[in-house]
Amino acid sequence: MNPPPVALITGASQRIGATICRKLHTQGYRVIIHCRRESAAGTALLEELNQQRSDSAVMLYADLEKVADVERLASDALAQWQRLDALVNNASGFYPTAVGEVSEADWDSLLGSNVKGAFFLSQALTPALRKHRGAIVNIVDIYGDKPLQGHPVYSIAKAGLAMMTRSLAVELAPDVRVNGIAPGAILPPVASDAFGEIEQRNVSERVPLQRWGSAADIAGTVWFLLQSDSYINGQIIAVDGGRSISI
Repeated sequence: MNPPPVALITGASQRIGATICRKLHTQGYRVIIHCRRESAAGTALLEELNQQRSDSAVMLYADLEKVADVERLASDALAQWQRLDALVNNASGFYPTAVGEVSEADWDSLLGSNVKGAFFLSQALTPALRKHRGAIVNIVDIYGDKPLQGHPVYSIAKAGLAMMTRSLAVELAPDVRVNGIAPGAILPPVASDAFGEIEQRNVSERVPLQRWGSAADIAGTVWFLLQSDSYINGQIIAVDGGRSISI
């Protein structure tokens, strides 16, 4: 009997990351839940999954802006079940950066959490993914293609992650497939703020389906892209209700 496949999901304690964990877990994966730091949400998710199926989930902590942490995360992940079949680079920093006020720390944080960590983690885990003909899915953003006003550094970072997706799809083929997902309006903001108000207008005016998407929409697309017999490689699928094609 073959051992179950293993997936590492970064930024996975809540929201989209947690939903991806639950989806893959229901499909028989063992999941490695990555968080930057300990949290009640992450602990609750870990307990939930292990109650459903013992020895099926673990939690690991790392700061993805630091290469030493990333390399330790890769090593610790492989030590859990001695294999890796899927890497989902979901972790992402997000906050506004007004031109003229951007600091080096802002640049390093947003590029680090969105691109640097994902790249070095993918690099470190490539041998294990090759061994099991695994796959990488990067959670990009529609704003990696069309910039979000007031968030230039975030948009630059997501554009970098999109190009990383395409580049690694070439570099790691034929053994490892690499694809991305570009979410649109997913999960309405918890609290009202300027960005939330903009997105509310965008959903009603610029999204043909005229509704918010859900974390389950993203998780389902991750599962679709991880199918072992898939011929999809180097693609970024917009899950945005048609917003990217609307005029």
